Amino acid sequence: MAEQTRYEELIRQFSAFGAVKREIGRMMPSECPSGSAAVLTLLGRYGDMRMSRLSELLAVDMSVTSRHVAHVAERGWIERSPDPADKRSRILRLTPAGQALMDQLSRRTCHLLAERLSDWSDDEVAQLTALMARLRASFDDTRAHGPEPRPPVPPVREQITRTPATTQ
Repeated sequence: MAEQTRYEELIRQFSAFGAVKREIGRMMPSECPSGSAAVLTLLGRYGDMRMSRLSELLAVDMSVTSRHVAHVAERGWIERSPDPADKRSRILRLTPAGQALMDQLSRRTCHLLAERLSDWSDDEVAQLTALMARLRASFDDTRAHGPEPRPPVPPVREQITRTPATTQ
């Protein structure tokens, strides 16, 4: 039971973090939903890559990745070219228009975060960044190796404490 209570507040904070993500999403241009922004960001950070690598980085199924890639390609933000090493595969690459949009999105997001975290110290922002990176790495490790089997969690039952009856 101690382990469960240890993580309950963390679970509540994860749920509440959805509000932060929604606010960031609202400032994105309507033609660039969050999945498209993620594709642009990853290509900007890691450079040209195959769709299979992008799917790994997005941590989503290949069919979801394909839809995101089709969306950004239709808008001219990325180009898909044959992979010289394997003609069946495609290499994804940011276009100048995609780079410009990614830069714009980055500026908007940084501005919003700077505004909302204006009362945070630089050390607090750095600590949050480090802890979030560590949390993500913990989940990446689990995904790479597969979760370790765990015994089933028994249902939570309210315990009733009774005072034993006294005999006289």
